[in-house]
Amino acid sequence: MAPTNQVLIKESSNVRTIILNRTKQLNALSLEMISRLLEVFHAYEEDPNVKLIIMKGEGRAFCAGGDVAAVVNDINKGSWKLGANFFSKEFTLNYLMATYTKPQVSLLKGIVMGGGAGVSIHGRFRVVTDNTVFAMPETALGLFPDVGASYYLSRLPGFFGEYVGLTGARLDGAEMLACGLATHFVPLEKLSLLEDALCKANSGDPKIINSIINEFSNTNPKLKEKSQYFRLKTIDRCFSRRTVEQIISALVSYKKEKEADKNMDDWISWTIQSLKKASPTSLKISLRSIREGRLQGVGQCLIREYRMVCSVMQGEYSKDFFEGCRALLLDKDKNPKWNPSKLEFVSKDMVDRYFAALDDKDWEDLKLPARSNLPVYAISKL
Repeated sequence: MAPTNQVLIKESSNVRTIILNRTKQLNALSLEMISRLLEVFHAYEEDPNVKLIIMKGEGRAFCAGGDVAAVVNDINKGSWKLGANFFSKEFTLNYLMATYTKPQVSLLKGIVMGGGAGVSIHGRFRVVTDNTVFAMPETALGLFPDVGASYYLSRLPGFFGEYVGLTGARLDGAEMLACGLATHFVPLEKLSLLEDALCKANSGDPKIINSIINEFSNTNPKLKEKSQYFRLKTIDRCFSRRTVEQIISALVSYKKEKEADKNMDDWISWTIQSLKKASPTSLKISLRSIREGRLQGVGQCLIREYRMVCSVMQGEYSKDFFEGCRALLLDKDKNPKWNPSKLEFVSKDMVDRYFAALDDKDWEDLKLPARSNLPVYAISKL
C-alpha cells in the first residue's frame, strides 16, 4: 500500500522511528494505520539494515486505541465482516510485535489505551513517563479487553489484571512500572534525550538498549499516596472470586466492613460503580477471557479473542458493543441501555457462545503468520 501521513517514519542509520500521526483523534488506529504498520514491521524484520524500532505518538497521546467508532460505522453501512477485517489485521500486528525478532522501544507519552496498548505492551521495551495514562476501558463500551490483553493482563501480579480489565481503571506510569506493564520510567524532560541516545548508539543488542534506557530512568518512581497498587491485597481478595457476581459481592462486603474506618476513601465505591455501569455481557466474557489467558500463549489468546470479537460484531447474542459506541462515542449521552441488563440474565450458555467458532460458512479462525528464528524472549510467549 502507499505510505500514509497517519504513520510517519524517521530513518537514522539502523534505527527506524515510527510515529503515529493522527493527533486530532489522539492517534486512534485506523485501518489505514494498522495496514501500514503491518507492512513496515514485516519489511523491517527482513531488512538487515534495520536493527531497532522506536514507536511513539505525535502530540499529547501515544494512542487512544483502535478507531472503533469507524468500525461500527463500517458495520452499519455494510456487514460485520468489514469489522472482522479490521480486527484480523490488528491482532496479526499484535502477534507480529509480540514475537518480533528485533527490539521495539515504545515511548509511552500521554494516553495509552485499548489498541494503543496492543501496539506497545507486546514489544520488548515499554518506557513510561510522568504523564502516561493507561487503561483498557472496553467493558464500558460493550466490548472486552482485546489486542492480546488476556495474555498480558493475566500475567500481572495476583488478580490485578482482572481488576484493570473489568473496571477500566486508569494507571499512571509509576503504577505501570510497579505491576510490570512497563519496563522503564523515564522523566518527561529526558524522553527526547533518550530517543537521541538510542539513535546515536545505533544498536539492536537488547543489553545495550537496556543499559541506555537505564541511564535516563528513574528506577523507583514514587507511587502516589492513594495508588490502587497499594490495594493489591483487597483486589486479590475480591477479584480472585470465581464469578463477576461473587467479585461484586466481595467488594460490597469489604465496603461494609470498612464503613466505620475514618480513613476509608471512595476507591471501593468507585470500583463497585465501575462494574455496575459496565455491560454485564462484557464483564462475564472478559473475566473468562483473562482466566483462560493465564494458561495460553499469546497466539492462542489472540485467536480466541478474534472468535470473541467476531461474535460481538455479529451481534447475534447481544448488541451491547453498538449501544456502548452510541452512548459513549457517538451520541455521548453516557447512558447505555445494556441488553441483557443484569448479570443474572447472562447465562453460562450465552458466555460459551463467544468462545466457540462462528456458525457462518464464510468465517474462519484467525490465521497467524508462521514465525521462525525467534529470540528466547519471544519464544517464551508461545
